[in-house]
Amino acid sequence: MLHLLKRHLLSMRASFDFVLSVTYAAPAATFSKFITPGLHLDEWKGRGFLAAAFVQTRHMRPALLPRFAGASYFFGGYRLFCRYRTVDGRELRGLRILRSDTDARMMATAGNLLTHYKYHVAKVNVQRIGGLLSLRVVSQDGCGDAELTAELTGPPDFLPEGSPFSTVHDARRFAGPMPFTFDYEAETNSVIRVEGMRKGWKPRLLPVSVKRLGFLEQKIFADTSPLLASCFYLEGIDYHWKRGIREQLAPVD
Repeated sequence: MLHLLKRHLLSMRASFDFVLSVTYAAPAATFSKFITPGLHLDEWKGRGFLAAAFVQTRHMRPALLPRFAGASYFFGGYRLFCRYRTVDGRELRGLRILRSDTDARMMATAGNLLTHYKYHVAKVNVQRIGGLLSLRVVSQDGCGDAELTAELTGPPDFLPEGSPFSTVHDARRFAGPMPFTFDYEAETNSVIRVEGMRKGWKPRLLPVSVKRLGFLEQKIFADTSPLLASCFYLEGIDYHWKRGIREQLAPVD
């Protein structure tokens, strides 16, 4: 019965101090291993895309509560770009959350009880000195470890060397977050989708030095080397998550 609680039953609001995200590309077959029933990999020229996003939130709370009743949390998340076709035939682009890390044990406990976002507790250090934003995440299992430094005053519309994107326009297609997150509820053969709404989402593509991402050190990536495709940063965003919606999939013959 616990799966009934994980359907994102609460509408939530928060403000984002900043969002730093790095997107990696790999052959579609690599990321297809993470796809669940009802979802399809969002491909581009034979590649799939995974984003590692790091967010400092403020005033996070159920939408019915006033702003002062919220709390502040840091989040790290690993999200796969995917697509879902609804029962009425609409094709939606969105993300499947593969793992989340947070600096608050209470947030991890509540998140794992009420969502599909797979929270882990981590130690986080964030420093902003001049035009550099550095962050370090140390997780208990090592899979969520991360060390990155972003050049906030770096050149605009920057693409990493070797990026599969030839233009900034192409890169922005995968500069999330997508409007939806999806996950599979095995108990009922259903997809749970959550719609996010935000204002002022104007990401800047900029240089980011990635020293380590523990998530990409898993054995599942041993036969491939995901390529850093783009990095983006933005700040001062108000965000609203709607209640989750469940749609049952057609039975498999």
